[in-house]
Amino acid sequence: MTGPVVVGLDGSAASVTAAWWAAREAMARHVPVLLLHSWTTQPLDVPMAKEALGKQRHGGQVLQRTEAELLHRYKGLSVITELVSVPAAQSLLDASDNAALLVLGSRGHGSVAGFLLGSISLHVLGLARCPAVTVRADDPAVEAGWGRPAAADLQEIVVGVREAGPATDPLLEFAFTAAELRRARVRAVRALPLSSLVTHPPIHRSDEGYETDEHGRLEAALAPWRQKFPAVDVVDHVARGPAAQVLLAASSHSMLTVVGRRRHPSPLSWRLGPVTHAALHHAPCPVAVVPHD
Repeated sequence: MTGPVVVGLDGSAASVTAAWWAAREAMARHVPVLLLHSWTTQPLDVPMAKEALGKQRHGGQVLQRTEAELLHRYKGLSVITELVSVPAAQSLLDASDNAALLVLGSRGHGSVAGFLLGSISLHVLGLARCPAVTVRADDPAVEAGWGRPAAADLQEIVVGVREAGPATDPLLEFAFTAAELRRARVRAVRALPLSSLVTHPPIHRSDEGYETDEHGRLEAALAPWRQKFPAVDVVDHVARGPAAQVLLAASSHSMLTVVGRRRHPSPLSWRLGPVTHAALHHAPCPVAVVPHD
């Protein structure tokens, strides 16, 4: 998708760091970055004119200040600002219809931070129509000040592969595209149960044989993406243990972790799986949540 990289902005440290990350991503993709600020989290039944005007003025200042900083830091960047009265979560979901990427600030380990007044819900990540990335305020992979470079030792894009098949393709496409833009390596991570008997009791396969088979399935899933992105180095990473634990261990030196979640036909039926939750709460790097069928 060639739409803008959209970032939810409220002026907090978390959202400003997210804007820095979003700007660099937009530059790499050759698309604009859209700074989106909602000046009210909920519609006011009878808004006081002065209060509403003050909130709008503050929102405009937040947008102008961040736009000026991004243009100073990233020469040639195209910046769009949008001040909206629609509640923050809904405005981000609406923007995700045509966005290449949605970027949200995170307070850090433990919770996803608010785009406005700390109130954004996880359902934005569960319902966004495009990939959504959370970025921590103190993330070492993001520039922390004027002219200060990002950490140089984070050279991998980690992607969690639950199972080989068409559902994995959107995650792999996102991971390989991100790796090509960054000249990074892809580490495709597949977690296996501690014993093959857990999943294949009738076959009586040895653990070694089962693990070899899973390596083969992962290699087959990666093959078309290796061909499409020949300049990207790839590591297939198959390990025993709980999926969340295996993914987080692999992400310890990653510049980006990619996880998936299923698209939902109704906003009332959305949910994020336990591995995605674990990555969002504990991964030490930005986390991309990619919707798939």
